[in-house]
Amino acid sequence: MKKFGSLLICLVFVSGLAVAKGKKKGTKTESKKMELKTELDSLSYSLGISIANNLKAQGVDSINSAAMEAAMSDVYKGNDTLIDINAANEIINKYFQGAMERKAAADKKAGIEFLAANAKKEGVITLPSGLQYKVIKMGDGPKPTASDKVTTHYHGTTIDGSVFDSSVERGQPASFPVGGVIKGWQEALVLMPVGSKWTLYIPQELAYGDRGAGPKIGPYATLIFEIELLKIGE
Repeated sequence: MKKFGSLLICLVFVSGLAVAKGKKKGTKTESKKMELKTELDSLSYSLGISIANNLKAQGVDSINSAAMEAAMSDVYKGNDTLIDINAANEIINKYFQGAMERKAAADKKAGIEFLAANAKKEGVITLPSGLQYKVIKMGDGPKPTASDKVTTHYHGTTIDGSVFDSSVERGQPASFPVGGVIKGWQEALVLMPVGSKWTLYIPQELAYGDRGAGPKIGPYATLIFEIELLKIGE
């Protein structure tokens, strides 16, 4: 798991985050009005905005602002802190590791439930591997082999509809070896005649599994691709 080190602690301790203690995610409260009279005031408030947004994006839904304020005060006054920097690192790492594990487990469960429901939809074919596909258009050209290179147009989303990659949006088809892509693509491509356009529903074990892929594809993510096979070869 990714470690969150002393940089995060330093950033948090030097900012004044105006986040209410124990407020539920999505609720709004009227912020305390204050005047930003100096450059330091504006810098401090700006750091608060930046770091609070970053923490929220990482799943920290609420903080105890009084405890944070006390910690920042102790650091800047040179007082002994209630928790030393090494222990603070461990607490942060443990929190974020647990949060990532919980999210991964939820995503895995959501993918299983999505595929189970999707399998019942008209036109969806489920293969023994768990890969699902639906034919939008069936081509009449040859089918590629595992050793071929192909050119495709594709549009990839997670099951909540978030786009993570799309040659269609870029307006530029993509070429690659059949054997160089994820297992779900490999299995589907050798079944597709050139000219075909299919929607693939790819279980996480045929995609990126527990490692995920970059910031947009988390661990255990089920993926959806609309693929058009344009040609075989260079």
